[in-house]
Amino acid sequence: MSYQEFGKKLLVQGLKALSIVSLMSIFNPAYAGFFPKTLSDESRDCIECHKEKTPGIYEMWGDSKHYRANIGCYECHQAEKGDVDAFKHKGYRISVIVSPKDCAKCHEKEVNEMTESHHAKAGRILGSLDNVLAEVVEGAPYLKTEAFPDGVSPAAVNGCWQCHGSQVKVNDDGKLDPATWPNTGIGRINPDGSEGSCTACHSRHTFSVAQAREPETCGKCHMGPDHPQIEIYNESKHGIAYKANKHKMNMDAPKWIVGEDYSAAPTCATCHMSATKNQDVTHDVGMRISWNNRPPISIRPEVSDAKMGLAGAKVNWIKRRKNMKDVCTNCHNKSYVENFYVQYDSLIELYGEKFAKPGLKLYNMAKPLMKQVKFGNKLDFIWFEIWHHEGRRARHGAAMMGPDYTHWHGTYEVAQHFYVKFVPELEKLIKAGKKKNPKAAKALQKELDKVLNSDDHKWFLGKMDSKEKAARKKAADDFKARYK
Repeated sequence: MSYQEFGKKLLVQGLKALSIVSLMSIFNPAYAGFFPKTLSDESRDCIECHKEKTPGIYEMWGDSKHYRANIGCYECHQAEKGDVDAFKHKGYRISVIVSPKDCAKCHEKEVNEMTESHHAKAGRILGSLDNVLAEVVEGAPYLKTEAFPDGVSPAAVNGCWQCHGSQVKVNDDGKLDPATWPNTGIGRINPDGSEGSCTACHSRHTFSVAQAREPETCGKCHMGPDHPQIEIYNESKHGIAYKANKHKMNMDAPKWIVGEDYSAAPTCATCHMSATKNQDVTHDVGMRISWNNRPPISIRPEVSDAKMGLAGAKVNWIKRRKNMKDVCTNCHNKSYVENFYVQYDSLIELYGEKFAKPGLKLYNMAKPLMKQVKFGNKLDFIWFEIWHHEGRRARHGAAMMGPDYTHWHGTYEVAQHFYVKFVPELEKLIKAGKKKNPKAAKALQKELDKVLNSDDHKWFLGKMDSKEKAARKKAADDFKARYK
C-alpha cells in the first residue's frame, strides 16, 4: 500500500469515527468525544442500586468493553417520551428492551448489515407452515395474556419464537406481555419497530465478542432435525480441529483475522462473518453462501433476498462464493476448495433433480385427492419431512463437510421415505380417488409412472438397465477380489 493510499484510508476511517461521534451526541450529551471521559451521573445512579439488586448483571457489565468505555446502563436503556415501551423508573425514562435501533447509536454499520440479513427477518417465520404446526397441529391456545385474550400456543411461545423472535407486545400498563417477553429470538420485532436482536449472539450484559465467535452460540438455534448445523460442525474436521485447538484460537482478541491471528480451526463466525485479510467483518450472514437450502428446492441467495426486499438481491451467488473461497484459502489450497464446491454442487443437483422437483410436483398434483386441511393428511407429513428435515440435512451436511449427516441422516432417509412412504401413499390416494376425482387420479398416476420409469427411479420397478447391472456386478466382483 502506498503512502497516499494509506493516508486516504486513515482519512476515511477518521470521517467514519466522526460520523459515529456526531450520531452519538444526538442521543446523549455525554458523547462529546468518541467515548465519554467518565461514566454519566445517570448510569452511576443505576449502578448504586443494581449492584445490590442484580449483582450478576452488574458483574457482567463490569467485565464488558462498555464498562471500559464508560458506557453504562442509562446510555443503552434510556428512552424517549414517545417510546411505546418507555416507563419512569427512579426518576428516569427507560425501556427494558435494548433494540438494534438503540445499538445503532454506536454500532451503525453492524446494525445496518444485520438488518439487511436473513437473521433480522427470522420473525417472518411466524406466518409459515412451521407456525401452523406449532399453533394448531401440535399446539392450542392454552396461554392467555392481555395481548392474547383468546390465547396463544405455548409450543410456539416456548419453541419457535425463542429462536425466530416474537413480536414484543406492550400492555396497557406499559409492561411487556409475558407471551412475548423474555425473548432473544434473532428476528424479534421490537416495540420501536426495528427487527432483530443483537443479544441473540452478544448476550447481555457482557456482550462478549468471544462468546459470539463460539460455535455453541450459533448452535442455540442452528440444531435439530431440520437444520443441524452445530451437529454437522461437530462431526466435521473443522469441529474436530476446533475442539482440539480451542486454546490456540485467541477467541477474545479484538482483531481476529483468520490466517493472521489464528489458523488452528474455523468456527461458524470465521466462515460466515469474521474478518479475513481481504474482507471486513460482516453481520450479514448471507454474504458468503452460494445456495439457500431452506426451501424444498435449493435456490440462489440473491433470489430469496429479492423476495424479502433485501439489499442482497444485488449481490449474486458468484460474488458470495468468491467471498467464502477467500475464507477457505487461508487454510486450504485452491484445488482443494474448488473440488469441494464441485462435490457440494453435485449433491444439491442430485437431491433437487432426483427427489425434490419430482416430489414437489407429485405432492401438488395429489392435493385435489386429499382433505383440504394443512397437515390433515398423511402425505402432508411425509413430504414435509422429506424436504424440511431429511432434504435439508443432506444439503447442509454437504455444505459443511459432515458425511454422516449428508448420507445416513440425509440422502438415505430422503430415499427411504420417498420409496417406502411417499410413493405408497400416492398410490393409495390414486386408488381412492378413482371414484371421487377420476381426472385428478388419472393425472397423478400418469405423472407417478413417468417419474418411476425415469433413469433415476426405474431400478425401483426392477427395470435397471442391463449395462448398469453388469457394471455394478463387475464393481462388486472387483471389490471382493481386492480384499480377498
